[in-house]
Amino acid sequence: MNNTAYGLSNISEDDLSGIVAGGTIGKEIFFLREVDSTNIYASKLAQDGMPEGVVVIADCQKKGKGRLNRVWQSPPGKNIYTSIILRPSITPHFAPQLTLTAGVAVAELISQYCPGSVMLKWPNDVQINMRKVCGILTEMRIKRGKIDFIIVGMGININMRKEDFQEEFRESSTSLQEETGNVISRIDFANKIYRTFGKWYETYIDKGFVPIRESWLGYSGILNKNISVHYKNEVHQGRVIGIDEYGALLLFDEENETKRILAGDVSLIGEQ
Repeated sequence: MNNTAYGLSNISEDDLSGIVAGGTIGKEIFFLREVDSTNIYASKLAQDGMPEGVVVIADCQKKGKGRLNRVWQSPPGKNIYTSIILRPSITPHFAPQLTLTAGVAVAELISQYCPGSVMLKWPNDVQINMRKVCGILTEMRIKRGKIDFIIVGMGININMRKEDFQEEFRESSTSLQEETGNVISRIDFANKIYRTFGKWYETYIDKGFVPIRESWLGYSGILNKNISVHYKNEVHQGRVIGIDEYGALLLFDEENETKRILAGDVSLIGEQ
């Protein structure tokens, strides 16, 4: 491989294909210099019949999608923006499990760069030292009551510098370069994340959600802690006692009741 492929912006489809060919995830790669959103592009491919394991990766996104209709900052030459087509034989209400599966894969990989500093924040964030380094967005299409396909999108901050972040995110976000002091090969990281996610996805298909849940809880920074969950006009508070078999957060509240939380922004009580 040409060493220039390890630079910040010199990624090509051939470089990626040469590394990940043969894996469960990344069997075919669509590389784009610029795209509105890798999730949108991957969804179109899936609707056209592309099989499970096909991935989309872009150098930048014009309209990067975050959870709850937020925008994901996606400058060129810096990070990983990728989406994976999946076609699991599961019922739609189990789809949130795949967000947590992706979180476990990203946390495991990033822990190789920042051991002991990586945490998972429910439902879709990966953090280093309490700062967000990755967001995961899972979307699905249902056909006749069954899953047609699921798109797992990941935005991972690789070589962003603090000054590259929009001012409102500078204190709450980070990147591998900021945390390690080193420029990280995006080609190498892409190769590793496809293989790591592929391993965990196969575990999920073969053994179900139990090993995923156990690993996810091992990375959790909120287990047994008191939190607030804000969603639209609702606020729920309580102590986190786990996640259930569907991936919902379980809160034990002041009324000694266990509540299932399906969506929302989580913060530790007392967190500034």
